[in-house]
Amino acid sequence: MELTPERLATQLAAEPLRSAYLIAGPEPLRVLEAADALRAQARTQGYAEREVFEAEGNQREPDWDALHASLSSPSLFSARRLIELRLPTGKPGKQGAELIAAFCADPAPDVALAVIAGEWSKSHAGKWSEAIGRIGHIVVAWAVKPHELPDWIERRLRARGLRADRDAVQNLCDRVEGNLLAAAQEIDKLALLSDGQTIDAARMEALVADAARYDVFRLVDAALNGQAMQVSRMLAGLRAEGEAVPALLGMVTMELQRAAALARVQARGGNLMSEFKAQRIWDSKQALYKRALQRHAAPRWERFVVAAGRVDRIAKGRAAGDAWQALERLLLAVAEPRALPLLV
Repeated sequence: MELTPERLATQLAAEPLRSAYLIAGPEPLRVLEAADALRAQARTQGYAEREVFEAEGNQREPDWDALHASLSSPSLFSARRLIELRLPTGKPGKQGAELIAAFCADPAPDVALAVIAGEWSKSHAGKWSEAIGRIGHIVVAWAVKPHELPDWIERRLRARGLRADRDAVQNLCDRVEGNLLAAAQEIDKLALLSDGQTIDAARMEALVADAARYDVFRLVDAALNGQAMQVSRMLAGLRAEGEAVPALLGMVTMELQRAAALARVQARGGNLMSEFKAQRIWDSKQALYKRALQRHAAPRWERFVVAAGRVDRIAKGRAAGDAWQALERLLLAVAEPRALPLLV
């Protein structure tokens, strides 16, 4: 059964956890929140153990043998387990597809499998995803189109107990330029700053202007724009304000992936303007990306995406190092090619 991310939470509360879920799509925030809803409901229903499988280091695929062993072995610590398989490309390959299909054909009673993918289209589907659909749910997080964004923002404002008139909503739409992660962060700030009254355009402008001096959106823009000193200054400010590295990485990784996709198109002589449209990069930000693409070729952007994954592992205690230092080195390398030797 196929659901929207917003419908998933309602469905999860209405039934026992199913044996398999596929959560995928090009909109990172909707994928993240759907996965979080599944994790929360799993805990509520007694799935006290969670295992995560994903490609690490130089590996191109997860450890399929380890996943197979986990899916077929009884738990040592918990009666029920949630096993997450993360596929950034949305493609498990032949071995992974066969493993998923085999599990779905005979699922273990104490295991729920969640396949979480960062990309999705009709070309990604196959017998493995059909197998998930037969015993569980498929949740596709399609991108919110520009004309849908005002309604999406209004719904999210109401969910946070906020009211805003249409001009105020449009003001926020213009600020975030189609970026749902940016919109979600701004709305969370508004929930803290609002006095409970309906927000009009002038009040929205004032509240947004009163937001934190440093934020991750300006940080990423500074890196793409080649402003190395600004990057270091903003990171120091974010750290002083109590931000955590994992909270910043979602936006950083998404923008690096966007740049990598643009660089691949440019390298093969494709239509960059079409890719801007596909990536939902608004006109006002295209010059920023073009400047960034002039500094680095496609392989280097792929290297930046891999480095972001390493920062994430450091931040979560799964690799050695200082997460703040690793993040700064990554963003400095993006901003200034001479800083590339720092990126180890």
